[in-house]
Amino acid sequence: MATQIKPGLSDELRAYGSEDVDKCYNCGNCSAVCVHSEAPHVLPRRSMHALQLGLEDKLKGQVEPWLCSYCGECSEQCPKEAEPGETMMSMRRWLTAKYDFSGLSGLFYRSPAWEIIAIVIAAILTAIGFVAFGILNGGSFSVYDGEDAFLPAYYVHRFDWAMAIVLVILLGINVMRMWRNVMGGSGAGIGSYFAALPQLPYQFFTQMKYRQCERKRPWAVHLALMLSYVTMLILIMFFLRYMQAGPEIDWRVHIFGYMASVGLIVALILNLRGRVKKDSPQHAHSHESDWMFLVLLLVVAVTGVLQNILHRSGLDEAANVMYIIHLMGVVPMLVLEVPFGKWAHLAYRPLAVYFARVQVHEVETEAAKAQKAAAAEAAS
Repeated sequence: MATQIKPGLSDELRAYGSEDVDKCYNCGNCSAVCVHSEAPHVLPRRSMHALQLGLEDKLKGQVEPWLCSYCGECSEQCPKEAEPGETMMSMRRWLTAKYDFSGLSGLFYRSPAWEIIAIVIAAILTAIGFVAFGILNGGSFSVYDGEDAFLPAYYVHRFDWAMAIVLVILLGINVMRMWRNVMGGSGAGIGSYFAALPQLPYQFFTQMKYRQCERKRPWAVHLALMLSYVTMLILIMFFLRYMQAGPEIDWRVHIFGYMASVGLIVALILNLRGRVKKDSPQHAHSHESDWMFLVLLLVVAVTGVLQNILHRSGLDEAANVMYIIHLMGVVPMLVLEVPFGKWAHLAYRPLAVYFARVQVHEVETEAAKAQKAAAAEAAS
C-alpha cells in the first residue's frame, strides 16, 4: 500500500500547540538525552520526523507521544530551539482528537472558547437540574443529609453511577479506536498481550515511566494529583452515603477524603504556580487546555472542602448551596474533560506503555523463534 503524505500536517498540529517544528533538522540530540528513547520507540525524533514528512497514518499509530514525560530535556538540548517537548504535547492533544469519535476533543483543543462555552452550559444545566430535582422531590433546603435532605445521597449516588456508565462507554469507544490505530495492523499474538498485562495497573498507579526522568519532583506532584483524584472518585462512587452523612465525622472514610483533598489542592497549586512563573521546562509553555483542566479541578476540590466544612459546622443551607456549586464543577469535568479533554490522558498514557510493551514482547518472541529455528537448522 502506497504511503500517503499530508503536506499540511505541521500546520494542523500548530492548532494543537506545536511550535517551531520547521526548525528541526533531525540532528538527534533530543533522542540522545531522552531517558525513554529506546528502540523501537525513539523519542522524540521518530515522531518529529513523521510530522515533518506529513505521515499522518504513521503518526496516528505511534505511542511515543504518550511515552514522553515532558521533562523538557530535549527542548533544552535542541540547538535550533525547535521545542520538541512542546511538539510532543501537541501530538498528545492531536491524538486524543483522532481517537475521539465525536469530534469534541478536536473542537475543544483547537478552540478554547468552545470548551468554555460547553463547560458553562453544562454547569448551568447541572444547577437547574439538581435544584429542580430537590424541589420536585420535596426535600428541605435547610437539610443536608437524611430522608428530608434537599439532595439525598442515594439519588445523587444513582446519578453518579449513571454518569459513570456513560463515561465508560464513551471512553471505551475512544480506547478501542486508540488500539486500532496503534495495534490494529501489528499482528501481535494474544500471548504478548497477556505477558505485558501487569504493566497496565503498575504504570497506572505508579506512573513509573515518568519517574525515570532526572527531575523527580514533577513525577511526585503528578502522582499525588492522580492518586488523590482516583481516591476521591472511589469514595464518591462507592462510599458517598458515608461521605455525605453527618455532621459527625466518619473517620473510616473521611480520613481518605481529607488526605485526597490536601493532595489535590497542594498538587494543583504547585502546578498553577509553575505555569505562572514558568520556572521549569515543562511549565515554559501552557496550552489553554492545561489551564482549563487545572482551574476546573481546583474549583471542584475547594468547593468540596468548603461543602464539608459547612456541613460539619451545622450550616446546612450554606452546605447545600456549596454542594450545588460543587456539582456544577464536577459534572462538566466528568462529562467533558474525562472522555474528551486532558483527563483522558489518565487512560491513554498507561495504555500506551502497555501497548509499547506488547510490541517489544512480540519483537522479542519473533527474534527468539528465529534464533531457535536457525539453531535447529544448524544442528541438522
